[in-house]
Amino acid sequence: MAGNIRLEIVTPEKYVVDEEVQIAVAPGSLGEFGVLIGHTPFLTTLKTGEMHYTDAKGVQRYVFVSGGFAEALPDKVTVLAESAERRKDIDVDRAKAAMERAQERLAQS
Repeated sequence: MAGNIRLEIVTPEKYVVDEEVQIAVAPGSLGEFGVLIGHTPFLTTLKTGEMHYTDAKGVQRYVFVSGGFAEALPDKVTVLAESAERRKDIDVDRAKAAMERAQERLAQS
């Protein structure tokens, strides 16, 4: 099927993505899934991981999501994530520092 779907990725703080896309692929709790136009409706939980989509111009884009839910409809995908950041917006130094803090907490427990 040809055509685009609407992709919305939303966190409690902001809209991260709100655009027409060719396909959206997300890290579902039971495995990765992709949604094209005309998809059967479903609702699922997400695990932390990388989501990617192809925008209306054919450019592949990436977003890191931290848990949440996804709803797929025939013409729209809505992701409600605890947090989400586009790959281009990730501060690598901040992310490394957060990982080190998490590893220290795990080592102490």
